[in-house]
Amino acid sequence: MPESIGNTVAIIGGGPAGLMAAEVLSQAGVKVDLYDAMPSVGRKFLMAGKGGMNITHSEPMEAFLSRYGARQAYIKPLLDAFSPEALRAWLQGLGIETFVGSSGKVFPVDMKAAPLLRAWLQRLRANGVRFYMRHQWLGWETGGLRFLMPDGEKTVNADAVVLALGGGSWARLGSTGAWLPLLVELGVSVALLQPSNCGFDVAWSDFFRSRFAGQPLKSVVASFGGSAGDGFCQRGELLVTADGVEGSLIYKLSAMLRDHIAASGSAWLYLDLAPGKDQAFLFKRLSKPRGKLTMANHLRKRVGIEGIKAALLREVLAKADFDDPARLAAAIKALPLKLLAARPIDEAISTAGGVSFEALDQHLMLRAMPGVFCAGEMLDWEAPTGGYLLTACFASGHVAGAGVLAWLQHSVHQPNKAS
Repeated sequence: MPESIGNTVAIIGGGPAGLMAAEVLSQAGVKVDLYDAMPSVGRKFLMAGKGGMNITHSEPMEAFLSRYGARQAYIKPLLDAFSPEALRAWLQGLGIETFVGSSGKVFPVDMKAAPLLRAWLQRLRANGVRFYMRHQWLGWETGGLRFLMPDGEKTVNADAVVLALGGGSWARLGSTGAWLPLLVELGVSVALLQPSNCGFDVAWSDFFRSRFAGQPLKSVVASFGGSAGDGFCQRGELLVTADGVEGSLIYKLSAMLRDHIAASGSAWLYLDLAPGKDQAFLFKRLSKPRGKLTMANHLRKRVGIEGIKAALLREVLAKADFDDPARLAAAIKALPLKLLAARPIDEAISTAGGVSFEALDQHLMLRAMPGVFCAGEMLDWEAPTGGYLLTACFASGHVAGAGVLAWLQHSVHQPNKAS
């Protein structure tokens, strides 16, 4: 255990950002008390690893940074301080080997989050980090930080504070966004939380919903022409739900779709149901006489459209369109889906919005509140799935932890300033 340097730091939030801040501080000998409202830490982290823990991505840094959209200039210094490569090296130091998958995504060899979290918590405890569960943060009052526990309230003091409270999605796992009004009341600039990596509503018919909800729509190209010239066209798959659409292909453009719907009331997404087959080919094949073939068999035999793709055509097109090979071929290559709204924030994988970077210095300390640092998803940024969310959370926690060290070591400390 590192020799203590005599300061106590309160970290509020036990996700990757808070735990990484605890890592940096405890390794330097700072006494760390970590508080979380849930019965255990890392709950959303464990949930994210259920289908395979995608920890980061191996693509070149320029492409990696582009995933953060309008906030990449703010994320770059964080990744300069703790890069995807540094994250993999840190994991190796924990005894967690990683590999690069065929898509460039990086995973632990065993694909699981739980062994990583167990090894990490063991090291943090060995370094003296104290964990206080079922402590819901209520804000500040004269003399310290207020927490609500099952048996009442208590107030604690600290020499510095790291807030790593997450966004507003998956509230059942601890990310409630309840911190937002507490900071707004103190004059901190905060952007409204919005759903990110989310699904969208489509007004399906009852028949289509009852028959096809829960089915994947594979091998399609999704296109969206944003009003700001931020068009999107990518191949992948999505999932039809009872309410609309979701899935990896939808998540990649959720920010553009969400913002367009906010500005225009709805958004048109276009699906190419037959990638690799051009419209002229489809027209030629669909123009062949049907003979005794049903329309379903005609589509299947001539152009390979069947199942949910054929059902989607029937859901969107008028009956007369099936009698016109030109219109039918055009629809197969660009089937319009009207998206009405983003799904509720609590269903989203992550959130956009949060503490403005302009409210923070380069160490992620609140300019208006010396000694109080912010990290993780509660900052105003967003990114698609694929390892980008976790990487930025780890990196921001690392920078916040280092920022606390610099502040404790080089600033004139005033008692209870951060508390």
